[in-house]
Amino acid sequence: MSDTNQWIDLDPERVAQELRVDSEKGLTLNEAKKRFKQIGPNQISESEKASLLSVFVDQFKDFMVLVLLAATLISGLLGEYTDAIAIIAIVALNAVLGFIQEIKAEKSLAALKKLSSPTARVMREGKWVRIPAEELVPGDLIFLESGDRIPADVRFCKAISLRVEESALTGESLPVEKISSRLPRADVPLGDRKNMGYMGTLVIQGTGMGLVVGTGMQTEMGKIAHLIQATESTETPLQRRLEQLGKVLIVASIFLTAVVVGTGIWHGQEMYKMFLAGVSLAVAAIPEGLPAIVTVALALGVQRMIKRRAIVRKLPSVETLGCATVICSDKTGTLTQNKMTVTRLWTLGKEVEVDPNVSAHKDFFRIQNQVISPQKDLGITRLLEISVLCNNAVLERTGPDQVDTWQIDGDPTEGALLVAGGKAGLYQDVLTNSWKRMREFPFDSKRKRMSVLLTSPSGQCFLYAKGAPDVLLESCTYALVQGKVTHLSDQLRQQIQEQNENLASMALRNLAFAYREVGKGEQQSSQMALEEKLVFVGLAGMIDPPRPEVKDAIEICRNAGIKTIMITGDHQATAEAIAYELGIKSTSGLTISGQQLSEMSDEQLQNRVNEIDVYARVSPEHKLRIVKALQQAGHVVAMTGDGVNDAPAIKAANIGIAMGVAGTDVSKEASSLILADDNFATIVSAIEEGRHIYDNIRKFISYLLASNVGEILVMFFAMLAGLPLPLLPIQILWVNLVTDGLPAMALGVDPAEENTMARVPRNSRESVFARGVGWKIITRGLLIGSCSLLAFWVTFMQYPENLVVSQTVAFATLVMAQLIYVFDCRSEGTIFQRNPFNNKALLLAVASSVLLLLAVIYYSPLQPIFHTVPIGLRDWILVTVTASLPVLCAGLLDSVALTVRKVFKLRMN
Repeated sequence: MSDTNQWIDLDPERVAQELRVDSEKGLTLNEAKKRFKQIGPNQISESEKASLLSVFVDQFKDFMVLVLLAATLISGLLGEYTDAIAIIAIVALNAVLGFIQEIKAEKSLAALKKLSSPTARVMREGKWVRIPAEELVPGDLIFLESGDRIPADVRFCKAISLRVEESALTGESLPVEKISSRLPRADVPLGDRKNMGYMGTLVIQGTGMGLVVGTGMQTEMGKIAHLIQATESTETPLQRRLEQLGKVLIVASIFLTAVVVGTGIWHGQEMYKMFLAGVSLAVAAIPEGLPAIVTVALALGVQRMIKRRAIVRKLPSVETLGCATVICSDKTGTLTQNKMTVTRLWTLGKEVEVDPNVSAHKDFFRIQNQVISPQKDLGITRLLEISVLCNNAVLERTGPDQVDTWQIDGDPTEGALLVAGGKAGLYQDVLTNSWKRMREFPFDSKRKRMSVLLTSPSGQCFLYAKGAPDVLLESCTYALVQGKVTHLSDQLRQQIQEQNENLASMALRNLAFAYREVGKGEQQSSQMALEEKLVFVGLAGMIDPPRPEVKDAIEICRNAGIKTIMITGDHQATAEAIAYELGIKSTSGLTISGQQLSEMSDEQLQNRVNEIDVYARVSPEHKLRIVKALQQAGHVVAMTGDGVNDAPAIKAANIGIAMGVAGTDVSKEASSLILADDNFATIVSAIEEGRHIYDNIRKFISYLLASNVGEILVMFFAMLAGLPLPLLPIQILWVNLVTDGLPAMALGVDPAEENTMARVPRNSRESVFARGVGWKIITRGLLIGSCSLLAFWVTFMQYPENLVVSQTVAFATLVMAQLIYVFDCRSEGTIFQRNPFNNKALLLAVASSVLLLLAVIYYSPLQPIFHTVPIGLRDWILVTVTASLPVLCAGLLDSVALTVRKVFKLRMN
C-alpha cells in the first residue's frame, strides 16, 4: 500500500472493496485491532534513541569527571588504593544519580509528548469516535474539516469545498482543491493527485471523508521521513545561560584551584595531596549536575501543569510563562462556558430569573429572589412548552432528576431552550411522545423564525412559533396577559419592544414566542396564512455565561501584575457586559470594534494599546496586529486561539495558547501551551506553575553555587593562612555528592510560596542572579567557608597533634552549614519566612545527608576511607554553633547591604 498512485483511478466503492471495509459503517473494532496488530502504529519512525548503556556512559564524559578519573589512576599508581576505590565509588554513584535524573526527565517528556499527540475522527461500527491518530489502520473511514492535519494517507470518498495545503510534501504553497471522483491513472505527479490526502498536510477549507490507504512508514510522508523526524531537543534559554555560567565557573575554579595548589605547595604541603585536593576542588566548584536538575525540575513542573489541565509543548515556554504581562483571551469557551443558557423569561406582567447552573436542585426559577413554580403560571408554561416543541435539537438525559447528565445534540440556542424546559419539568421526550408534529416551517435567515404545526394530547391543533422578536411581533395580533388572550394594543407592543431592548442591554440574545389555535379546515393552509394572527406569549433571554472560576482568576492576574484583554468576534454590548461582570473592563478602559481597529494605523494602535480592555467584532486577522502592538509596547504576550486563522497570532505571541477541546490541529501546532479544558483559569494556573518552576530553579542554583563557593573558600583561606588542609579530597567529593545532590533535587519540588501570584512579572531579560540571588550566593558562600575554617582552626588549636580530628570537625561543619543553608534558600527573604515542614522531600533529603555524615564519622569501616574519627559532644557543640552562624549572620549582612544601597541612592539623587 505504499504506492498511493494505485488508488486514484478507482471509484470510492471500489477502494472500499479493495480495503475490505463497509463504506457506510467503517471497520469493526475487532478488525481494526487485527489490522493494528499486523501493521503497527500509524507513526513515522524516529531516529534511534540512545540506549540506557550509552546514557550511563555519557555520565563519565564530563571533562572534570575525566580529570577526576585520571587523578584516581595516579592515586592507584602511588599505592593510595583506599582513596582510589573511594573516589571511583563516588564517581560511579554520581553517575547513577545523573543517569536516573536523565531517564526520569526523558520519561516525563515522553509522557508529555503522548498527551499532546494528535487525534482523528473515525467511523467504527457505524459510530463516529475520536481516537489517537497513531491507532488508525488502512481501511478506516475518517472525517476531516478545516484546520485538521490529515493523520494518514487517504483516498477521498466525499469532498465539500475541500482544499488542502500540501507544501510540507510537495513544496507548492497554494492549497489544492480536492475531489472524490476517480482520475485517469498515468503516473500522476504527487501534487496533481486531487482525490488523495496525505499525512502531515493541512485542511485549509471545507470538509471531507476519506478511506485510509496508508499509515506510518507506508505513507508518502514516510518515504521522506528524514524531513519530518522529531525535532532535536533544544536547550531552553535558562539552560543556555547555565551552560555559559558553567564555562565561567570552569575558568574561575581552575584559577582558584591553581592558587590553592600553588599556595599549599609553597607552604610545604605534599605535591600529590595538593594535586588531588585541587582536582577535587575543581570538581566541587562546577555544579555538573545543574543542567540535569534543571531538566528534571522543568519536566516535573510540566507534569504538574498537565494535572492542572495545561499541556506544555515547548519547554522554553515554562520560563516565559513567569514573564507574561498580558493575556489576550478569546471569550467564547475560554472566559465563558460555551453553552448558551436561558437566564431570563418574560411574559406580559412577569420577569423570571432562571438559574444558569445545571444541577439536581429544583429551585431554578425566581421572581425578585422568591422561588416560583413555573408550571403554576400559564404564560411561563406556554412559553417553555413552545420552546421545547418548536425545536429540532435533542436533549439526552439518563433520568428526570439527574439534570447534570444532560447532553445537547444540535443547535446550541435550541439546546438552551430544551434545558430551560427541562428545568421546569417539561422534558422533551415526554412532550414529543404526547404531542404529534404534523408540519414544520424551518428557520432561515430571511424569515428569522421557525414554526411547527402540532396536535395536542387532547386533539387540538396548534401552531407554535419562535423567532427574532421584531419579526415575530409583526405577525402577532393578540397577546397572552395574565393567562388570558387579549388584543395586542400599541401600548402592549411598546412594552414588549422596551423589554426586548432592556434584555438586549444586558447582553442577552432574545427570542420571542407565539402561538395560535388552528382549526381543522386550516391545517393544510399555506405557511403565510398559518403564521398570522398569532398570540404573543413572551421573550426568553439567553447568554453564554462566564465560567464561575474565571472572575477569581482574573483578580489573581491583576494582583500578579498581569493585564487581561478580551478579544472576541461577538457584539460589543455582549463583550462589554461579560467583561464588566468578570472584572476585565475598567471604568477608564476602552472597547474597540474590529471596524475601528481597521481604521487605525499601527502607530495609532500602539499609542492606545495600553488603554484598550476589550476588542469586539474582530476577525482572527486582527489578532496578529494586536499581538505586535502589545509587544512593541514592551509586553510579554500570552495569546489564546482555536482556529486556523488564529495560528499566526498564536505563533507570534511570546506564549501561544491553543484550545485543546475546540482548537484545530493548526492552532495546536503553532502553540507552546495547550489548554486541555479550554478554560481561562487554566492559563492562570499555568502562569503560577511557570513562576513556581523558575523560583525553584533559582533556589537550587543559589544553594549549589553558594555551597560550592563555601567549599572552595575554606580551602583557599586555609592555604593563604598557611594552615594544613582542612578537608581531604575524598571528603570534598563526598560533600559535593551527598549534601549538594539530594537537597538540591528536593528544592526542585519545593511548594510554591504564598506570594507567587502577588508580585509583578519578572523581566524576560532578567539574570538568574537578579533579585538578590547573586548577593546570596556570594555572602552565604563566604560565610559557609569562613565558619567551616573557624571550626577547623579552633579544633586545630586544641589538638595540633591530631589533624584528623580537626579535619573531621571541618568536614562536619561544612556539611551541616550547607544543610542548614538549604532552608534559607526556600525564600528570597530569611530562613524564618517559611514553614520548614511543608517540603517533606527536603526534610527526607536533609535527614538522609545527616545520617550519611554520621555513618562516615562513626561507622568504623568507613573511617579509614574518609579519614575521619569519632568526635565528642564539645566538638558537636562547636559544629552546631559555627554551622548556624552563616544563616544567623546573613540577616545582618542583608540589612547592612540594604542600608548601604539606600544611602547610595539618596546621595545619587
